[in-house]
Amino acid sequence: MVSQYFEVDGRTLWNPSNGAARLFLRQVSVFEAELELPSGIGPMESDESRIDPVTFQMFVAALLAQHRRTSHGVMNALSEGFVATMLVLAERADLEIDWETDDRAMDDDRSDVQVPSVFAPVGDEAWAAALRDRSRELGRFMAC
Repeated sequence: MVSQYFEVDGRTLWNPSNGAARLFLRQVSVFEAELELPSGIGPMESDESRIDPVTFQMFVAALLAQHRRTSHGVMNALSEGFVATMLVLAERADLEIDWETDDRAMDDDRSDVQVPSVFAPVGDEAWAAALRDRSRELGRFMAC
């Protein structure tokens, strides 16, 4: 069984199967287009994808901010697994993640709100705790 490697500075962060790597890289492209930012995740060449930590950290911060601003149930469901996967990689790369948000900016900058919404707004601490838990859970299934 052949697998792929996602690496930062020669250190393997994740060693998924070909299928999981292919799906992940396609999702990376989708979110790069949505955020209009490069992810820092390089192309898969000779079964290796090198990650630029500086660009990757900026991308993860933007991804996290977008995910936090969105209260659309379907959009959150579609992106939660990808966001959690990116957080696992960021943690394994020893990147600092800024979980703090400015509530005033959040109120003025909500995007993709689902109307009518059956989802009650979640406080920042509860949101961050739930996403951290999801990321830790997912990390157990992501071989290095």
